[in-house]
Amino acid sequence: MTATATRPVDAGATAPGPVEPAHRPGGARRGPGRIPAGIVLAAGVLGIVLLWALLPGLFAPHDAYATVAGGLQPPSVEHLFGTDANGRDLFSRVVLGARESLAGALVAVTVGLAVGTFLGVVAGSLGGFVEDGVMRVVDVLLAIPGLLLALTVVILLGPGTVNAALAVGIGAVAGFARLVRSEVVQVRGTEYVEAAYGSGGRFGAVLWRHVLRNSLRPVVALAALQFGTAILALSTLGFLGYGVTPPDPEWGMIIAQGRDLLGAAWWVTTLPGLVIVAVVLSANRLSRTLGSER
Repeated sequence: MTATATRPVDAGATAPGPVEPAHRPGGARRGPGRIPAGIVLAAGVLGIVLLWALLPGLFAPHDAYATVAGGLQPPSVEHLFGTDANGRDLFSRVVLGARESLAGALVAVTVGLAVGTFLGVVAGSLGGFVEDGVMRVVDVLLAIPGLLLALTVVILLGPGTVNAALAVGIGAVAGFARLVRSEVVQVRGTEYVEAAYGSGGRFGAVLWRHVLRNSLRPVVALAALQFGTAILALSTLGFLGYGVTPPDPEWGMIIAQGRDLLGAAWWVTTLPGLVIVAVVLSANRLSRTLGSER
């Protein structure tokens, strides 16, 4: 029987830990502070469209109202989106139409944000029968489809970009009010708000300095989401004839003018439609990013 020699263990040595694999499954690790490519692409799309709205003369190669070529010319180097039935450069009209679409979406989001935030703060801070009354009105608005509500309002107000934006904004009030009310109720019960009241803080000051300011991050995310939704809704109203008055360009109206030409000139509706899709998806991507950074 042979004795097995044992190697003494050094008291100062540490046991070897698990070796971290050189490559993690699922792809490479993201470095600290690295911005995802999707965010960069979304911001780039929105930035370009914003420049279209602010400085259309730098991007529109032709007069958006003038006949510059034959009708229904396909996309080419000279006419990136082709021409419409009247021989107008379609890309120039899309660029100029960004001003109407973005301005209308901004008005709609501002109306929904301002009115909805006010109703949500009132309901969440006062409580009681005031909260019950406000939230029942909000529930009624939420029960009506947004497009149907916007159509009803714009029919009452009449066609036009401002009226269409107001109609879409009224449809967005309920979503903002419900979110703000839930955030205010949650923040109102925190310890630092109770300490602010206990130290002699007045209701209005505590509401402004502590409750409202700590409830706005999800509201900003919803505003970004509603911006894309407002563009889609305004384009729908423009497609139905409740937007701008021709010959002024607007994305929904441009698509409506080519709906009977799909077989002969697909680009009149497809390319402006892709612009709308890109803008809405970019706004939704930024909204999801803002909502996840809580």
